[in-house]
Amino acid sequence: MLSPITVRPALPEDYDAVARITQDSYVTAGYYGSADHPYLQELKNVAGRAQHADVLVAERDGTIIGSVTAAPAGGGFSDIGLDGELELRTLVVDPAVQRSGAGTALVSAVVEQAKASDGINAVCLTTGATWESANALYNRTGFDRVPERDWFVPGTDIKLFVYRLELSRS
Repeated sequence: MLSPITVRPALPEDYDAVARITQDSYVTAGYYGSADHPYLQELKNVAGRAQHADVLVAERDGTIIGSVTAAPAGGGFSDIGLDGELELRTLVVDPAVQRSGAGTALVSAVVEQAKASDGINAVCLTTGATWESANALYNRTGFDRVPERDWFVPGTDIKLFVYRLELSRS
C-alpha cells in the first residue's frame, strides 16, 4: 500500500525539484519537443511563478512527486482567469509515479484553497485538447468544459481547452 500524499506550499528549497518534475512531465508526455523549449524554460522558473501565485507540492515519504500553481485571476501568472476565479496552472506529476493519486490530490488542494478564499466562486484551467490523461483527470474531478473560452497558442494551430469548476459552499 502506498503512503499518503501530503500537499503543502512549496518552499524555495523545493524549487529545483519542482523544475525537474515540470521538465520531465512535459517532455516525457511529448508536449514540448525538448527541454530547451522557451515556454518550458518559463515554466521551470518556479521562483518567478511564486512571485505571482501559490505554488504547491505533493509529497510522499518526504519526496516531492508533483506540483501545481494556483494563480489569482489578473495576476502575473494567470492566463485565462476571470474575476472571481482562481486559475489552476502547471499541474505536473513525476512520470515515475503518475496515476498514483498525486494529480487528484493537487487538484483537490487548489479547489479547497479557492473555497477558503473570499471572492472566489470558481476554479478555471487550460489544458491541451489532445492531452488525454489531463482531460480525463479534470472530467473525473468535476470540472466542466467551457468551449466558448477555448483558445489557440498564439502563432500556432495548437488548441487549448478551458475547464471550469463552479464552487459550492456547504
